[in-house]
Amino acid sequence: MVVTKEEDGFNAEVPSLKGCESWAHSEDEAIENIVELTRYYINLDYEIEVKVDLARRSGKKKIYKLVFDKE
Repeated sequence: MVVTKEEDGFNAEVPSLKGCESWAHSEDEAIENIVELTRYYINLDYEIEVKVDLARRSGKKKIYKLVFDKE
C-alpha cells in the first residue's frame, strides 16, 4: 500500500490491485478506507484481521505492508 501526502489530504492505493485507491483528509482515514476497499477487492472475510505495517518512507510517500492474519 502506498500513501501519498497531497496538498488537500492523503491518497492511498494498492498498486497491485487495479483501481484500488482512496482519498481522505487524514492519513488514518485514508488507510482505513483502503483497507476496507482491499477487503472488497480480494473478497476477504471480515473475521480475518488486517495489520498495517510501515515499511519505509520516500519523500511525500509512505509504503506500508498489509499483513493478513489467518488464525
